[in-house]
Amino acid sequence: MEENKDQYEYHVPVMLQECLDGLDINPDGIYIDLTFGGGGHAREMYKLLSEKGKLIVFDQDADAKKNAWSAPNFHFVASNFSFLKNQLRMLGISKVDGILADLGVSSHQFNEPERGFSIRSDEKLDMRMNQRSGDSAYDVVNNYSEEQIMTMVGKYGEVKSPRRIAQAICLKRQSSPIATTGQLIAVLEPIAPKFKENKFYAQVFQAIRIEVNDEMNVLERMLEQTSEVLKPGGRLVVMSYHSLEDRLVKNYIKSGSFSGKVEKDFFGNILKPFKGISRKPLIANEEELERNSRARSAKLRVAERNEGE
Repeated sequence: MEENKDQYEYHVPVMLQECLDGLDINPDGIYIDLTFGGGGHAREMYKLLSEKGKLIVFDQDADAKKNAWSAPNFHFVASNFSFLKNQLRMLGISKVDGILADLGVSSHQFNEPERGFSIRSDEKLDMRMNQRSGDSAYDVVNNYSEEQIMTMVGKYGEVKSPRRIAQAICLKRQSSPIATTGQLIAVLEPIAPKFKENKFYAQVFQAIRIEVNDEMNVLERMLEQTSEVLKPGGRLVVMSYHSLEDRLVKNYIKSGSFSGKVEKDFFGNILKPFKGISRKPLIANEEELERNSRARSAKLRVAERNEGE
């Protein structure tokens, strides 16, 4: 495996050692990194494997494939992680020992202005993690109804004034389309809370990005499949960056459902595929926060696959 000197510029791996500890890697096991990106986590996972071990990585972003390497026991899957089970079946794999998912947008995607993720640039509205398919942020902003936009920014952006945002967007696009991130910021500027403008813009951008990439539904489908492909005792390690993601992960680990409602069998036994390794999520230490500001919002949850569920 060749070292890629640009990997940490592409995406600095957050809580790297905590992720490796959580996976509790068996050198001869089969492991999956569902969010390969720059390969920061995956490379360190791979170093802990023997020749008998395997590492399979997923990423739907075409840019990520440039960070892959060639080895008999390494495989890059150019796919959204919601197709986890089908992709493993195509590789002849039914069960694995550990799964890592580092959710959200990579540093590389934020730092590439033309991707349209950042509030700090004036580029075309895109925000697709897979630029080869699906509606872009432009389509959402210019074609959704006022009610759809209000629901989206309220639910996924968790802002206090979703209707005002929707009305402002719909009013502006009557005269001309909102085509760039800068134009969208200009629409939002008059209604942004004073001294909290950047947080407000980030919340609206987050809402649009989640909608464009169908992130919540994709996350649910992925989590359900992890319980099917992990061996008993296998580890699930998930890192999230906002409360919506973390809530889904927490509920699924704790109760086996996304609502948090516990289901029981006829005998009163709780039906859930995982048990949490720690009660509270892990967060980055002060030293890491100084090196990498992206780690500030990260929450890491580790779970172990139960026997016989």
